[in-house]
Amino acid sequence: MTNMHPQGGVRDEGQRPNAGIDVAKAHLDVCAGDQKLQVGNDPSGWDELIAKLRALQVDLVVVEATGGYERGVVCALQQAQLCVARVNPRQARDFAKSMGQLAKTDEVDARCLRDLADVLARHQDRHKYITAAAQPHREQLVALMVRRRQLVEMRVAETNRLEGANARAVRSIRSVLKTLDRQLQDIDSDIDRHIDEHFKPQRQLLDSVKGVGPVTTLTMLSALPELGQLRRRQIAKLVGVAPLADDSGKRRGVRRTWGGRAEVRAVLYMATLTAMRYNPAIKAFYERLVAAGKPKKVAIVACMRKLLTILNAIMRDSATWNPLASMNGKGA
Repeated sequence: MTNMHPQGGVRDEGQRPNAGIDVAKAHLDVCAGDQKLQVGNDPSGWDELIAKLRALQVDLVVVEATGGYERGVVCALQQAQLCVARVNPRQARDFAKSMGQLAKTDEVDARCLRDLADVLARHQDRHKYITAAAQPHREQLVALMVRRRQLVEMRVAETNRLEGANARAVRSIRSVLKTLDRQLQDIDSDIDRHIDEHFKPQRQLLDSVKGVGPVTTLTMLSALPELGQLRRRQIAKLVGVAPLADDSGKRRGVRRTWGGRAEVRAVLYMATLTAMRYNPAIKAFYERLVAAGKPKKVAIVACMRKLLTILNAIMRDSATWNPLASMNGKGA
């Protein structure tokens, strides 16, 4: 049997409803099946939301990532054994535009996320979109990484202000820089202890690769938990270093990298520049590409992809880096 959706659509009564949640700092706008509600973005609001979703027997909940404000509700939903898909805001907006929805309000966004949940719930690769429950110790590492990045950004900003500052301002800036340096030392110590306690074997594997330093290790362990669990093409696409096709009819467009996790890609780029000097496998690979006529920027991205493949392989196999195997193309 089917019934008419209030706005003209048709819903299958035998199919469990899905839900979309638009997240703000103070509240959550929810569209669950054909019902709408707004709850606070706090523990009491999450409890009310979970009770409502359970009563409706909701199948899949789609939540838009919103600068970390979604983390609490996502964890609460996962602990309540509800399937959650956390999606990129750009993907959610592109989906809304593809449906002809150009207006943007919290209520409209929640309804569009519900429509996206309807699509993902029936997708043959549905499992790929489900957000895995976060491990508490990895979440703590993510928080430490974020705070470290904030401190580094503040330090860069203060350093830039030194130029052109008068004597009194210079004294103030140097005082702030000393404080930030102490804070960075403290948080680096916290990170080191946390990794030793929870990720020591993984760090030893990553540290065995020339070009991989503490910041790269921190980023890979916190921001790329899929490392070692996906195939090389999948992990390259996830990070955003895989060449994507741009073909239509007889036209064969230039392959370009696009999307992915920016914070991982930025750190991988710096690690690759070091590896191109000190890692024999990456150095030889780069030189071979340039000698073959590849533009240097293209060669660097290819080296980023190769370094990521090496890291993925050693994490998959739990085996330290073997330079000879890498140069012979094995283990990648």
